[in-house]
Amino acid sequence: MSDETAGAASTSPFHDLDAYVALPRLSGLALSLDGARLVTGVTTLNPKRTKYVTALWEVDPTGERPARRLTRSAKGESGARFTPDGSLLFVSARPDPDAEEPDDEEAPAALWSLPAGGGEAEVVATRPGGVERVVVARGSGAVVLASKTLPSSDSAEDDEQRRKERKDHKVAAILHESYPVRWWDHDLGPDSRRLLIGASTSDRSTDPDGSLELRDLTGHVGHAVHDEAEWDVTPDGVVVVTVWTVPEPGGSQRETLMVIDAASGERRVLADDGDYEFTHPRISPDGASVACIRVLRTSPDNPGDSQLVVLPVGGGAPSEVAPDWDRWPTSFVWTPDGAALIVTADDGGRAPLFRVDVATGAVTLLSGDHGSYSDPQVSPDGAYVYALRAAVDAPPAPVRLEAAAPGQQLAFLPAPGAAPALPGRLTEVTTTAADGTPLRGWLALPEGADEASPAPLLLWIHGGPLGSWNSWSWRWNPWLAVAQGYAVLLPDPALSTGYGLDFIRRGWGRWGEAPYTDTMAVTDAAVARPDIDASRTAAMGGSFGGYMANWVAGHTDRFRGIVTHASLWALDQFGPTTDAYFYWRREMTPEMSAAYSPHRFAREIRTPMLVIHGDRDYRVPIGEALRLWAELTEHHDGGEGIPHKFLYFPNENHWILTPQHAKVWYETVFAFLATTVHDQPWQVPDILR
Repeated sequence: MSDETAGAASTSPFHDLDAYVALPRLSGLALSLDGARLVTGVTTLNPKRTKYVTALWEVDPTGERPARRLTRSAKGESGARFTPDGSLLFVSARPDPDAEEPDDEEAPAALWSLPAGGGEAEVVATRPGGVERVVVARGSGAVVLASKTLPSSDSAEDDEQRRKERKDHKVAAILHESYPVRWWDHDLGPDSRRLLIGASTSDRSTDPDGSLELRDLTGHVGHAVHDEAEWDVTPDGVVVVTVWTVPEPGGSQRETLMVIDAASGERRVLADDGDYEFTHPRISPDGASVACIRVLRTSPDNPGDSQLVVLPVGGGAPSEVAPDWDRWPTSFVWTPDGAALIVTADDGGRAPLFRVDVATGAVTLLSGDHGSYSDPQVSPDGAYVYALRAAVDAPPAPVRLEAAAPGQQLAFLPAPGAAPALPGRLTEVTTTAADGTPLRGWLALPEGADEASPAPLLLWIHGGPLGSWNSWSWRWNPWLAVAQGYAVLLPDPALSTGYGLDFIRRGWGRWGEAPYTDTMAVTDAAVARPDIDASRTAAMGGSFGGYMANWVAGHTDRFRGIVTHASLWALDQFGPTTDAYFYWRREMTPEMSAAYSPHRFAREIRTPMLVIHGDRDYRVPIGEALRLWAELTEHHDGGEGIPHKFLYFPNENHWILTPQHAKVWYETVFAFLATTVHDQPWQVPDILR
């Protein structure tokens, strides 16, 4: 596809929020060991349209047969993994039809198996705290997964009894003895992750009911196996390599790699360096090596770095893979011969697939379009790579590429549902910063926008701050605004990924400088176009983008309205109240936080603002929005009616995830923009009246 694409229809699901929230959403890929079956998750609305539910669908890797649905339940299924005998494992909280007494209460997620030859899925493993993140040994079929377990429990039965006692006595209290105490949208504790291992799901002859016996591999280790930790297992199922979090003085922590003997549970450290974090372990096909991402830890003066390294499973120093490659890997898999890694990385407003030779470090660009790729899977013969391909103008879809051909044409595989028609077209805006640095961003334009009929502009600032506008977003979808007649600018200013380490350094620790001036420079380039109405502009941002929206509000009155979602406002209070204070302390000194805190410029705000926040946001706590709202109202000039609005979600987190709340979010944003950008009377969405 070209960098500029045309919309196909004047009406689309983006003109109707009900139609938009009902669009199917693909996520994840799993390839069978023989390469004959490819499975993805498809998320759709439940019958009441109040919740999203995911089902598993099979996609033909050859591209010849249509996709077919494999699972169906009110609870949904996720975490698909194939076993060596071709069975499909997945995780679901759906009711077990073989349970003696079905429980009306919410059941924990169990491990299910769908036979390779067809038939009904059956439960193969349960735990009182549920199961999650299943990994299967490619040779032996051993299964390694995690389950939340109470600290004192020494068995599943004991854990169930202890949970029942807390429930019967209505005890929800948690005693913390370490930091952190919560993460993103949930409390940590009273239970914590343990790794469990079971024999092959196809080797259960000693168990007449067909269940898989899980053995506790780690015991109670606190939060060492963190909620975002990943692990892998050697093909023979003998060794597990996992991310292992260790505490540091001052409430800090770092991520290391731990090797665990599957038979004895004996542990030894594989990688630990006070200057680095180690993540995403992936064991080589021969079981001898493990590749991972080694992250240089940040400091106030250094944004760190991220590199692929390979270590012997038996122990030894890590060796860098492609040390001169100035891109940060986001995901990767081994090729079957162990000679290369198939890697995804942000790159200039795209997120291509790369082939990285382990021995030489040679990097080959496999995908030659403007797409963003994820979930790579390599065929057993090493000939093809399967992945989900998305773009700013295309939702995720399964594709096939050759595993060694550079810049090739990709093949789209038959998938559930058709890609929705877009209400406009995508192009790029480029300019140059004051220091000579090239800058760019995507610009989504509505149909009919031209010199005779220029479109009002919405500036959307991405979060992170380490991130890039390079893929499809269901939460912040520009095409909904395009359908309303707006042009949407998606710039990548300083701190954006995919432009090299020096580009990040330009804004590191100085959030109000280059990230702000770069954003304004790209905006200047956009409004200079004849198809943009420079007199009607607004700005929006979420998370760090919300921080920047707040900074913009205090430093310019060029915009008619500003939307700030889940935003950082007062950095002095944000640091100690966020869920990962140790990271914040490493990155920002008190002097930096004071210099670049938006709240210092509250008196300068003249632009109407829409503040949006969820109460269960622990990454950017609700106190940021409460203080922002208080200070906006405090400094209002006292005229008729306050121009600002505050949209509050008591049961949402950093993201607005439920379908009807997503509708309310967009309805309120568009109503606010109609008032500020188009001077229309303020109309409260009906559901909020």
